[in-house]
Amino acid sequence: MSKKFCRSFLFICFAVNFVFAQKNKPELYFPAANNWLTKSPVELGLNPAKIQETINFAKENEVKNPRNMEVSHYQSFGKEPFGVAIGPFADRGEPTGLIIYKGYIVASWGEPARCDITHSVTKSFLSSVVGLAVDRGLIRSVQDTVAAYIPPIELYEQPISRSADDFGKPEMLRLFDTPHNKTITWDAMLRQTSDWEGTLWGKPDWADRPDKDATQWLNRARNKQGSVYEYNDVRVNALSLAALSVWRKPLPQVLKENIMDKIGASNTWRWTGYRNSWIVLDGQNVQSVSGGGHWGGGMFINAYDMGRFGLLSLNKGRWKDQQILSENWVNQALTPTPAQPTYGYMNWFLNTNKKLLPSASANVFYHLGNGTNMIYVDPDHELVMVVRWLATDAMDGVVKRALEAFNK
Repeated sequence: MSKKFCRSFLFICFAVNFVFAQKNKPELYFPAANNWLTKSPVELGLNPAKIQETINFAKENEVKNPRNMEVSHYQSFGKEPFGVAIGPFADRGEPTGLIIYKGYIVASWGEPARCDITHSVTKSFLSSVVGLAVDRGLIRSVQDTVAAYIPPIELYEQPISRSADDFGKPEMLRLFDTPHNKTITWDAMLRQTSDWEGTLWGKPDWADRPDKDATQWLNRARNKQGSVYEYNDVRVNALSLAALSVWRKPLPQVLKENIMDKIGASNTWRWTGYRNSWIVLDGQNVQSVSGGGHWGGGMFINAYDMGRFGLLSLNKGRWKDQQILSENWVNQALTPTPAQPTYGYMNWFLNTNKKLLPSASANVFYHLGNGTNMIYVDPDHELVMVVRWLATDAMDGVVKRALEAFNK
């Protein structure tokens, strides 16, 4: 028998086995609206004792912050300059979570149907509506400067008669009109590397997590856009207002119609802004929503809806047979930010250095917000976890125990 024939025969055998394996590989399950199937860990080949250990650990390591979120705010961000709350708060619930494997719920705890503030997980929804704008050509390229897309913005409820002190001063809000802001791209805003300068909704950019050196607050030189990473909610809110200008409709409506309804999310989530974040858009008063709960507001959502978004992320923007977010956009969101290799687009955190989650692979990513609120996405294990109100230093402990459930 010739070597050539042997190689051909082996190749055919490999190809047949590969096709057979693909045909018999169980497909990822996508839950229908109002109907999410549950399977026991045993049914899916997981270790039930380790799943229970994961739940117990999550419950035992509840974050120490008060459950009254307004009190919690004034014990933390409320101490910053201009830290007064301007958006709504609501008391949070019990430590809560879901473990989702191959699309099925294998475990839940706490109050998964309760709508709680999810803090900066909101940013992942914000970046997704920007992604939709890119996918549809409303934004031609993330490398375009934002200034080219944003006209002067009229604030709502301005006085009919302006005082003499305001005579001759600009009446319209120009988000990207300074020499530095004119250089900022959509990509830099998404990666939190813009160093956008200004004040929005009464919050100066420097007042969010302010420099310990107060001499730097007003007079420091600006970093070239794209060069320095700084997590900053004022700049996130500037991106939200820019996205509102591009879509010309409220971002919660964009999210609902184009993502949440399509993945079967409930009708209970709410995306809120601030009491002063209203503009006039096409003759109507419209609220510009916030990218988190730093001063109140942001997304109030239950764990089930967070889990559905996690499944969408796991499957690279596809839900059943529909590509909701382009795979190209998800890949961009998962590309490390040069100035911060553990960050992609807001708020897609990467496990590239395995510092925060050493028990997980570098292939893992997660949507993360204060609280801790986490949507953990593990492509290697087809695993999604929603974990809410967990101490930050316990995040890896939850992940470690969940992954041990795969060891039969």
